[in-house]
Amino acid sequence: MKQFWPKMQDRFTSRDVVALTGISLRQLQWWDERGIVVPARDGHKRLYSFEDLSEVAVICELRRRGFSLQRVRKVVRFLQREFSRRLAETVSGASDYHLLTDGRTLYLETSPQQIVDILKNSRQPMLTICLSDTVRRVRAVIRSGGKKNSVADANIRVVRERKKRA
Repeated sequence: MKQFWPKMQDRFTSRDVVALTGISLRQLQWWDERGIVVPARDGHKRLYSFEDLSEVAVICELRRRGFSLQRVRKVVRFLQREFSRRLAETVSGASDYHLLTDGRTLYLETSPQQIVDILKNSRQPMLTICLSDTVRRVRAVIRSGGKKNSVADANIRVVRERKKRA
């Protein structure tokens, strides 16, 4: 079954979000019930904005990297506190935003030098995620009209390309 999403549409149904991110409908519902990503409603129908979809994609990436849901909540709240804006609005600018964590402390950096300094001075391994890349992949999947299967598939392609170049 071929799926099609109009270019940069305003709202996405739960099924669209599932197809784009690879998350289950139940997980999406659970996140809504817990206030992690709360979509708009049209009766009983959940309608996700691009910003909601971007947050779901970032959360999926964090979960794939081993973050607990409690830790994910802390990251989302941290980003909202720091910028008083939604994640997609924050990372849509010209700078690349990198989230770094050692499991206890969170850093959000745009400066390559700051990132290197944090990594050099860290006493334990650091996990680094480029939030801007995740949001760009969401946009690319939407713009492709669903030709790429999902954001998760786009992430896999990026990893494979990096391995080929190495």
